[in-house]
Amino acid sequence: MNHLSTLPTTGEQARHALLLLGAPASARLVVDVHEALFDGDLSVMALARERIAGLCAALREDFSAAPGLVALAEWPLSRRIVTPAARRADELAMIVRVAEFAAISPGRSARRLLRELAERVPDGLEALDLADAARAALTDPDLVAKIAAEAPARAELIARAAALDEKQQLYGVPAVPHQRGKG
Repeated sequence: MNHLSTLPTTGEQARHALLLLGAPASARLVVDVHEALFDGDLSVMALARERIAGLCAALREDFSAAPGLVALAEWPLSRRIVTPAARRADELAMIVRVAEFAAISPGRSARRLLRELAERVPDGLEALDLADAARAALTDPDLVAKIAAEAPARAELIARAAALDEKQQLYGVPAVPHQRGKG
């Protein structure tokens, strides 16, 4: 007996959610977005279990894998390297995209997801339109200044990351353990 599944694979399901999010995201957020807005059976365990084709790690400033952040391997390094201000701006932009998408296909799961996301946006819980509140937060002068201040360092990081081999660009540079003694 043949048991063919019409459900997309774990990688395809994660890809759908990440394309909507548009930036590296936690496995939990990827699963929550997929569960609320798409059909499928994506789980955090499935994402954490193994390396999945098409998915990779987001990279921190030291080129190690950013713990818990999943990205699409096809994204350029500039999108996969996370720095504090850029990460905050990405989070707000993700909320805008999710809120706009959820408005097209409202449902109980989507409303629950939007309530959870609203907690991450200044005045988001009181906002009539979460996307507008997130857009306003994106233009906050403090965030804009932080992004501008990070820009030169990000450009340098991206240039240095381009010199890494392909595997290191996708999964990060492993941390070297601290050596004891003068060895």
